[in-house]
Amino acid sequence: MFNYFRKELDWGGRKLVLETGKIARQADGAVMISYGDTIVLCTAVGVRTAKPGQDFFPLTVNYQEKAFAAGKIPGGFFKREGRPTEKETLVSRLIDRPIRPLFPHGFRNEVQIVATVLSHDLENDPDIIALIGCSAALTLSGIPFFGPVGAARVALIAGEYILNPTAEQVKESKLDLVLAGTTEGVLMVESEAQELSEADMLGAVNFGHAAFQPVIQAIIELAEVAAKEPWALPEQSDEEKTLIARVDALARAAITEAYKEPLKQVRQDKVSAAKKAAAAALTEEGHNAEKAKGLFKELEADIVRNAILDTGLRIDGRDTKTVRPIIAEVGILPRAHGSALFTRGETQALCVATLGTGQDEQIIDALEGEYREHFMLHYNFPPYSVGEAGRMGSPGRREIGHGKLAWRAIHPVLPAKANFPYTMRVVSEITESNGSSSMATVCGTSLSLMDAGVPLLRPVAGIAMGLIKEDKGFAVLSDILGDEDHLGDMDFKVAGTELGITSLQMDIKITSITPAIMEVALGQAKDGRLHILGEMAKGLSGNRTEVAATAPRITIITVPKEKIREVIGTGGKVIREIVEQTGCKIDINDDGTIKIASNDPAKAQAAIDKIRGIVAEPEIGVIYNGKVVKTAEFGAFVNFLGSKDGLVHISELAQGRVAKTSDVVKDGDIVKVKVIGFDDRGKVKLSMRVVDQETGEDISDKVGPKGGDREGGERPDRGDRGDRGDRGDRGRGRDRGDRQPRDGGEGA
Repeated sequence: MFNYFRKELDWGGRKLVLETGKIARQADGAVMISYGDTIVLCTAVGVRTAKPGQDFFPLTVNYQEKAFAAGKIPGGFFKREGRPTEKETLVSRLIDRPIRPLFPHGFRNEVQIVATVLSHDLENDPDIIALIGCSAALTLSGIPFFGPVGAARVALIAGEYILNPTAEQVKESKLDLVLAGTTEGVLMVESEAQELSEADMLGAVNFGHAAFQPVIQAIIELAEVAAKEPWALPEQSDEEKTLIARVDALARAAITEAYKEPLKQVRQDKVSAAKKAAAAALTEEGHNAEKAKGLFKELEADIVRNAILDTGLRIDGRDTKTVRPIIAEVGILPRAHGSALFTRGETQALCVATLGTGQDEQIIDALEGEYREHFMLHYNFPPYSVGEAGRMGSPGRREIGHGKLAWRAIHPVLPAKANFPYTMRVVSEITESNGSSSMATVCGTSLSLMDAGVPLLRPVAGIAMGLIKEDKGFAVLSDILGDEDHLGDMDFKVAGTELGITSLQMDIKITSITPAIMEVALGQAKDGRLHILGEMAKGLSGNRTEVAATAPRITIITVPKEKIREVIGTGGKVIREIVEQTGCKIDINDDGTIKIASNDPAKAQAAIDKIRGIVAEPEIGVIYNGKVVKTAEFGAFVNFLGSKDGLVHISELAQGRVAKTSDVVKDGDIVKVKVIGFDDRGKVKLSMRVVDQETGEDISDKVGPKGGDREGGERPDRGDRGDRGDRGDRGRGRDRGDRQPRDGGEGA
């Protein structure tokens, strides 16, 4: 019943298995891939004919994680998977980027790739095997695809590169790098690093490329026995060849002239006018101008690319290494905790940092388990940034991807949470865009965090590199424009500090690039990054010494673990009362760490005093402030240290004889008391008479015994009274054993 095929290999110390022919047989290509106990089902389906007039390749990649894969039930009211999570969106992009360049030029048929996580062993991340599985599904499907693609994750631990590290190993690593490519070279890189050198990064890429070659070979061997017949690609017709020639003849000169204009908006207007004039001429000649839309783009690419290779000069007149003018400003918004406006040429990012408490952390419900994130970076790309009117809505895949790239660049230089206990959120609003707004976000985020008083290890800058590669050679471009990105062969983004790289992302639009080209790009990127850091320092060279006045101040105190229950109270009653009374935000950790946040130092101190009062133990001889909570004939009960009560006996209320408790204190009075001991039940005994109620001074050495003063009116010691003699000699005090028995009876 099943036409089943299986390919297995040992890879990175674990077994990688590719299976096909048993599940999802109606898809053009379907592969079940497993690594350890992580399993992903990958499918590929293509539409046999392209839509008429379609001038782009409609490829869709959907990576989805099912809660059952980790033995979980989804949260929320509906108890089913909903909109894609951030990770699902990022992995969908991760799969899309290396496979998109490998479809034939001019292929316009719709293709959909779906990767579904069916099992997650919580050690092996599904992202790498999902990418490999999708590559295998495409290779088996018969859809035109110049693959297969391999992929790997690389870590750097104790100076050694590790292939496909487990989740625990990634936490120990100085590098988390994912790459994909073919046998010829690398197509995609995504990474986060702890200020590594260019040599370390290049070494990791080369290590990973060599490591996934056996995977590519395994896919090829599986395809030899299980692949479907390849689709026939239509050949270019004489009509299309004629149309290409006419577009070149009608538009080349005008578009060449338009690309001599350095200003983006003016240049775009001139290019648009040249296209419209050529389209009108094509229509008059009887050609279908709609079919020429893609040909205009190809003509633009040819003009721009060859001009750079021939002259060494770019669209805006720069050479290949020069970075556009930079202006870095901070403190732009008066009420924000930190803000920066970073402008590089015609690209501009307004980055705003906000500091919060532990209650503001983002709760992530992932297959690996729930965790909290205390640093968030949100990137927004409104249509006005490129002079367009468009739909505004929730962030798309591009915005999520660019935000995550900037997050990876900044994350390695953040202070340890124990040293800086704030939740940090940065919003990057792209107000102008002409190339590399994600790297402008990195620069602006670094500045805004330092403006907010966040002690970064070092400032971080980012730069986007481009590549033009033809048979006659190649050129690496620093700080690319938007047009150079669209018309070039590579988008290579590098971020880091003066000491090293913190993030690297690379996407290749051709079949691959060589290590030699990558080495040139990394070296040129380092020079550009150091230049940008110098320009940023003109705005702000380091973090401010204090957080903004509008930001909460967080004070950390530690209490014994066994006292946490007392601080919280039954049902949270005690801590709620403290929050209501002081207006502070209070976070309590199981280890006894308590964080108190408030903009008002007095309120913060009040909360601290209340908490310390709860956990403190009364000490004999120490004077405390207290409040009379109840009076009785024999004395007054006083609350002190927030949660402790003690008794001031009537004899300890004041110097001299006290007839009634209410003559000295009433309920609600604020008094000063000294701990003088504990009774047999551990209850606290207090005294007011030995404390000056105005100054709080201990006056024990200035007062006499209970009930009177040393000066005037002092009662004599009862033992010295007159000649009354020893009370023991009085009749009541005689030994009852000496009494004689009464008459009429016998003695006891």
